[in-house]
Amino acid sequence: MSDSENKPTLGRKPLGLKKSVEAGQVQQTFSHGRTNKVVVEVKRRKLIGKPGVAEAAPPPPPPPPPAPAAPAPKPAPKPSAPAGETPQERVARLQREAEEARLAVLAEQTEREAEERLRAQEEERRRAEENRKAEAEAAAQAEQAAAAPAPTPTPDEPAAEQPAAEASEEAAPRTGAPAPRRFTPVAPPKRPEPAAAKKNVHPRDKSGGERRHAGKLTVSKALNEDEGARARSLAALKRAREKERRAHFAGQSQPREKQVRDVVVPEAITVQELANRMAEKGGDLVKALFKMGMVVTINQTIDQDTAELLVEEFGHNITRVSESDVDIVASDDVDAEDTLKPRPPVVTIMGHVDHGKTSLLDALRGTDVVRSEAGGITQHIGAYQIKTKGGDLITFLDTPGHEAFTEMRQRGANVTDIVILVVAGDDGLMPQTIEAINHTKAAGVPMIVAITKSDKPEFNPQKIRERLLEHEVIVEAMSGDVQDVEVSAKTGAGLDQLIEKILLQAELLELKANPDRAAEATVIEAKLDKGKGPLATVLINRGTLKVGDILVVGTHSGRVRAMLDDKGRQIKAAPPALPVEVLGLGGVPMAGDTLTVVESEARAREVAAFRQERATAKRTTQAPASLDTMFSALSAKQNVIEYPVVIRSDVQGSTEAIVNALNKLSNDEIKVKVLQSGVGAITESDVTLAQASGAPIIGFNVRPNAKARELIERQKVHLKYFDVIYHLTDEVAKEMAGIWGPERIENVVGRAEVKEVFPAGKRDKAAGLLVLEGGIKKGLFARLTRDDVIVSKTTIASLRRFKDDVPEVRAGLECGVVLADTNDIKPGDHLEVFEVEERERTL
Repeated sequence: MSDSENKPTLGRKPLGLKKSVEAGQVQQTFSHGRTNKVVVEVKRRKLIGKPGVAEAAPPPPPPPPPAPAAPAPKPAPKPSAPAGETPQERVARLQREAEEARLAVLAEQTEREAEERLRAQEEERRRAEENRKAEAEAAAQAEQAAAAPAPTPTPDEPAAEQPAAEASEEAAPRTGAPAPRRFTPVAPPKRPEPAAAKKNVHPRDKSGGERRHAGKLTVSKALNEDEGARARSLAALKRAREKERRAHFAGQSQPREKQVRDVVVPEAITVQELANRMAEKGGDLVKALFKMGMVVTINQTIDQDTAELLVEEFGHNITRVSESDVDIVASDDVDAEDTLKPRPPVVTIMGHVDHGKTSLLDALRGTDVVRSEAGGITQHIGAYQIKTKGGDLITFLDTPGHEAFTEMRQRGANVTDIVILVVAGDDGLMPQTIEAINHTKAAGVPMIVAITKSDKPEFNPQKIRERLLEHEVIVEAMSGDVQDVEVSAKTGAGLDQLIEKILLQAELLELKANPDRAAEATVIEAKLDKGKGPLATVLINRGTLKVGDILVVGTHSGRVRAMLDDKGRQIKAAPPALPVEVLGLGGVPMAGDTLTVVESEARAREVAAFRQERATAKRTTQAPASLDTMFSALSAKQNVIEYPVVIRSDVQGSTEAIVNALNKLSNDEIKVKVLQSGVGAITESDVTLAQASGAPIIGFNVRPNAKARELIERQKVHLKYFDVIYHLTDEVAKEMAGIWGPERIENVVGRAEVKEVFPAGKRDKAAGLLVLEGGIKKGLFARLTRDDVIVSKTTIASLRRFKDDVPEVRAGLECGVVLADTNDIKPGDHLEVFEVEERERTL
């Protein structure tokens, strides 16, 4: 059998006898372990000799290359297919053979890669040794460079590497020995082609490059295991170089110096948050706490002292802060003496209701505020500034005189420089006059007594001066230090003297403030306007308030959108001691709050949020509960009648005064429960709340909006309007008394002793009595007592003397009675007869 018959053909056998192309089968093995069989062409090499020359012998084969590191073993002969093999068995056998071949190739490849790594390491060590020797020789030559020229570089030096490489490349075709594969940790710009790449250059390839058909798979390439081995990918080379670079720098790196940080620690902080601020691991802090004897988790909160121990142990610096540091404390900011400049005085007019305070101020300002006030009394704080004939400015605060406005008078006394105590010369000292004196003394401000209504015939100033002595107020006319003046708002008498005394007192006080700083003011009054929103009347204490300033007042923040003076004119800046109305607040502040200008909106929101949290915590904080307090509160709640109300007023001060006045109406049996109080018009939420709780809505100088009015009519909610505060308190007191009910008073009519008990009918019993005191009447209430213990409370259903029904039996006589709803009567019991009187309650 010829050789051609054993070889597979490409599709069909060629027709010719002489075959220049023969077919062969080659098995391919890939790096991932799979194999593949392909059919290849084998071309015979044609040798053409010169004419007339005998055919030369074929060139001798090249000398065998040195033994590879991992020679490919010859594949084992494949076993012949057993006779009678089924297709399923043949498929299973082929799969088993393929798997065995794959595992064998994979083992060979792993072994070959390990040997290549060893060779690369040996090569690196050799090259490092050569480089070290070359550097030493170069250093020695550099020392002799001045005396002798540089010698010709030897093949061992780095400079000779390129010629040596060229020599090896020239020698490769002759000897057939591949140059060792080189690997360096640093990638050069252009990696030189290794000499091994040219070992397959054909001798006839004069250019020395790759052959034209080198991309085709031939039998010689397929059988060359070294050439078909898997080469290292570019990513693998990068990873290897990066690993060597890290190892190189890791050996030379020095331990980094620990960075000391300033750690801000609040009053309470979690372990994780503290670790983040220290730039440490949370587990390390937990370990340190365990060593201290504290079993904590990473999310547990620790106090400031424990955090300080941790911070110091880890070598950092601690900065203690508290929650109150967020708030603004005005007392810490004191102006330098050289920055202070004179400012106008702030004068507060105080006194009893209807003593002429607002009329006096109208006479000074030349206006008529009294005529626009409901009931002829002041119920808000009014702030005004006047200019005297001499050009001096004076700021006046007009406070209410009604007893319900105690807090307003107190605020007026606290923000003022001078107090004018107004006393009517025809009336004398009244309770609110005495209260104003006490507020003035508590505030520590000087006082000027203005005795008004000097135009009336009943005017008696001497009596006023004498009454003031009872409260340790000694006027100058009686050798004291308190100035007094007799004035009349109607005729204008004494007004100039009053202004002179105010300016004199202000000159003695030397009032100064720093206008060139961030403004600080006090809220005199606040309200909610339908068109303008929250408004606050403030008095500038120091600094200058400008339009556009960012401010925080109480629990609200905002920006000054506009400012109005007491005459309604818009102004751009407000100097010290000027009262202005500020627009642009986030909410209605409380009267008496401090307005402070801050540098940014973020700071204003932070301070407002902190104050809001503190106010909420204060409002919701409850006293420690115990069984006694729980039962006492439960019994008190059961016995006390509550009168719920919803209050709406025009300004914050009036709301405060109404709530306080209604709370004073409460007693041990009935009390006012304010469900909601606020400033502004009555809204739908107020109506819904009042309807759900059955409470009336009290509107003081306000009215409901359209939707609220419709809701009130549909749900029949009780709504009351008031514009004078004492009308409001009187009406609420009457309603509370009606809910409370009439007062029941018991009057004992007579007492009797049970002598004998007789049957009266089938179920009732009759008691024979001896009247001891007073008398017994039919139909009255009676209490039956036995050994001074009440047995029953009933009424006298029947009263007889002998056999006759009588309406009354006097003391010393005997009678028989039948008690309603009770038969528990025994001889020796006592009967107490009484009548109940109901009286209307008053608050």
